Amino acid sequence: MVVMMKLFVAIRIRGLTGVSPEMLDVLNRLNVPKKHNASLIPDTPSMVGMLKKASDYITWGEINKESLIALLKKRGRLEGNKRITEEILKKIGFNSFEELAEKIIAEGKVPPPIKRTFRLTPPSGGFKGPITKHVNEGGELGYRGEAINQLLSKMI
Repeated sequence: MVVMMKLFVAIRIRGLTGVSPEMLDVLNRLNVPKKHNASLIPDTPSMVGMLKKASDYITWGEINKESLIALLKKRGRLEGNKRITEEILKKIGFNSFEELAEKIIAEGKVPPPIKRTFRLTPPSGGFKGPITKHVNEGGELGYRGEAINQLLSKMI
């Protein structure tokens, strides 16, 4: 039986204006260097601390398997910006996107030939609140739990 690790997805919402060098370092360590980038983050105390510290620039929550599969199929890339296809999956040892998603959830990290940063589009229909306020204040920033999957599906 595979132990399921909690896996977060962090999406950068705000750009570079007014960002301190220390915060830029935190955002780069989270693999979200640009606006509308997403990254998969394991549930470890140090990573959760970085997510909380960067919550004025990102939104994050627990990703489910279906969203992860859609993210890998549509936005997953290899070095050289090549798409991930079924043939490439078989070369690196996976039979399907579902099997790859299960391994990522179990281990908490993306296997090496696949890039760890996913480039997304702005959400279709736009953001529902201001991108300068946190979710509990009616905005878009910070921790949103399972609701991150709805935003992610609009951005894929």
